[in-house]
Amino acid sequence: MPAGAAPLHAAYPGPIVNHSSRPPSATSLPRAPRDDSGARSARYLAMMAVRVLCFILMVLITPYGWYTWVFALGAVFLPYVAVVFANVGATDRVARPENPERQIAAPVATTPPPAPAEQVLRIQESAPPPRRGEGE
Repeated sequence: MPAGAAPLHAAYPGPIVNHSSRPPSATSLPRAPRDDSGARSARYLAMMAVRVLCFILMVLITPYGWYTWVFALGAVFLPYVAVVFANVGATDRVARPENPERQIAAPVATTPPPAPAEQVLRIQESAPPPRRGEGE
């Protein structure tokens, strides 16, 4: 490598290749992108509803006082907070695998099953039925 050159993987701080020899478990997979997007949208819309409520209360409640400033701050700063929380996806959270519990006990075989009797199946083809107009 030339002097002063950065290694090829320096631009990407995360692991480039997953060296795990085991396949991923279904219980340790992250949330589906469609479900994650729906949850983030619901979070954003809920915070925007609180912002609209703050704006309405700021205008309607009289006499004006310190609580008017609290509602004004909520109406001004909630959009920023809502966008930040909406952009935090499930990929930022660590998925922990869940160990499944055995629900059904496996039966214990006391004697081996009987050997199946040998049977021979014969398959014979029959002639196709005559077509209309050919065999008349």
